[in-house]
Amino acid sequence: MSKLKSVLGLTVSLMIAMPPGAYASSHREAPITALDHAADITDFYAFVSYDHPDRVTFIMNVDPFLQPSNGPNYFPFDPSIVYSIKIDNDHDATSDIVFQVRFNSQIRAPKVFTGFVGAGNGINAPANSPAPVAPGTPVVPPAITSLNGPGSAGLSERQTYTVTMIKKGIGTPLTNTDGSALFAVPTNVGPQTMPDYDSLAAQGIYTLQGNGGASDIRVFAGTVADPFFIDLGAAFDSFNFRTAAGGGVLTTAQDGDDKLNLAPNAVAGFNVNTIAIEVPIRLLTVDGAVHAATDPKGTIGTWATTSRQEVTIRQSPSPAQAFGNLFQVQRLGNPLVNELVIGTGSKDYWSMSNPRDDAAFVNYDLDPLIARVFNAVYGINIPKPPRYDLLPLVTYAAPIAPAGTPAGPIADMLRLNTGVAPTSLAKRSRLGLIAGDPAGFPNGRRLTDDVVDIAARVVGGGILAKGFNVAPNNLIGDGVNSTDVPTQETFPYVHYAYSGRDSRHIDPGETGCGDQPTLTSASQSDPAPANQGGPTTCPVN
Repeated sequence: MSKLKSVLGLTVSLMIAMPPGAYASSHREAPITALDHAADITDFYAFVSYDHPDRVTFIMNVDPFLQPSNGPNYFPFDPSIVYSIKIDNDHDATSDIVFQVRFNSQIRAPKVFTGFVGAGNGINAPANSPAPVAPGTPVVPPAITSLNGPGSAGLSERQTYTVTMIKKGIGTPLTNTDGSALFAVPTNVGPQTMPDYDSLAAQGIYTLQGNGGASDIRVFAGTVADPFFIDLGAAFDSFNFRTAAGGGVLTTAQDGDDKLNLAPNAVAGFNVNTIAIEVPIRLLTVDGAVHAATDPKGTIGTWATTSRQEVTIRQSPSPAQAFGNLFQVQRLGNPLVNELVIGTGSKDYWSMSNPRDDAAFVNYDLDPLIARVFNAVYGINIPKPPRYDLLPLVTYAAPIAPAGTPAGPIADMLRLNTGVAPTSLAKRSRLGLIAGDPAGFPNGRRLTDDVVDIAARVVGGGILAKGFNVAPNNLIGDGVNSTDVPTQETFPYVHYAYSGRDSRHIDPGETGCGDQPTLTSASQSDPAPANQGGPTTCPVN
């Protein structure tokens, strides 16, 4: 039989008009990633670590809307994809440092019908077991309590991964300090199979070394609760926002409550695959030093990419093979740019291009259609184009970069001033920089930053332009102010995965939903495990 070759044809769709709005940070935002879920970067975060202010944490989330119970194969990373986090430290929109992550899959129990299995101390065949399986023969392995060694027998579908740091074209493998493999954390199947999931997940935090010495780099990869939050359904229904949220314009009291959710969070209850890496600032800056917030050398630009090789061969029962040059499938720097600013006809082209080439999309930046949609739908005043107030999102400029920083070319990157100290939990604001929190988006991005409301106000409402930081422009919001479950205050910061057995989504018509005035949660558990967050309130009108 001749081998079947699948060549990845990366083409640009030029005939589809931009919809009136696509409010998802990067969940299925472009035609190419709507078809290639594993390569879809849903969100990208970069912030000075809360408990280690001499380090930066990068978090790259991929593969959206993972239903926790969706077995038997669940959600492995794609071994044919190269996942990359890129850093520009000399302000030219070209990567100077790259962290590449690649995965390898193992099927350790090929005759078992599911990826993960286990219970208690194991279950043996009973006395009435028919031949040829004799009574007492092990049938179900013990519950999964470890990623490797004793307690990992039930991990049939297991993934290891490698991390490579590339500087000046030279790649340095970063390895576990104890010499063992790096294991991706599997999804949370349920309490019988994984009775202490949080402890199991914590085993997936590794400290890395390179060139024979410790580097103080930490890494985590696995399936986690999606930290993004948004009323996606209302946004896609042509901005049909809930009346409880002011129809898209919050009251000052609603806006001031960072924990208040007046609308359903569409991604609540869904998991996502994450790669988190914490890196000392000294390894990121152009001169290897830590700089004050007023020093231009302390501001970096960063983005994430997924790439595939040119050719994939799939011929069962052999494993898939990939070869040829790498081609980029997607990139993500600032949230919502490809969704709210770039027209659908250009989205694939944008996804496969590099930040340094973003001058080709400058017209989208200087006269964003989303602002005109807000003008048409809400009747609010918006700034006249060209929108130079948006330049801090696409160049090195104040209030993120200090005076004297070269602006560089027009380029979509998440810019981070590494000299700005992290904001304590008590003083942290979901609205980040526009609310006076200097460590929040768009100075980097934290998991709790409400980028939907921030972007709607900055891009749609034009609040950075003189005279536009007024109501209703500075009160635009979807009514979802916080994550469904609390994030962590230490690395890897994400909330560990929802339970596949115990979490569920409420259906229209159930008690607390449909015709009822409120629904209690977009995701509930029965019963709620320890790592499951409490319910949120979300009126349907």
